[in-house]
Amino acid sequence: MSPFGRTSTGTPLPEECPCGSGKRYAVCCHRLHRGGAPAETPEELMRSRYAAYALGDWDYIFRTWHPRTRPDDLGGAAPDSGPTWTGLEIEGSGLDDDTHGWVAFRASYRSPAGDGVLAEHSRFEVRAGRWLYVDGKIADE
Repeated sequence: MSPFGRTSTGTPLPEECPCGSGKRYAVCCHRLHRGGAPAETPEELMRSRYAAYALGDWDYIFRTWHPRTRPDDLGGAAPDSGPTWTGLEIEGSGLDDDTHGWVAFRASYRSPAGDGVLAEHSRFEVRAGRWLYVDGKIADE
């Protein structure tokens, strides 16, 4: 659990949630990041995972990745080696059935090589009553 007023990484809570919902972080993705509630839909999980990437909450990213497809560690996603995430646009989301869903999104970033956009169609699955990220197909830009 995070101390009041801080993210799970120890940094002060941002005012606006990085996920682009327009809500305050403290009442949006923070409750998911600290384990206070599970994501209720694939889109809510996608938004919370994006916010976790933006804030460097690697534990949350690991915990919400399906064990069948997640890497053994997230060493390649170390905070100093990745891009700075600057915006999220959800293009669509839905359910295939009660335990499988998807989200299509575009995530903007800034990196030493310049600004860019990651477009992905992600798949999600319920395991032990919780939505988890399974994998994604990067869209051609």
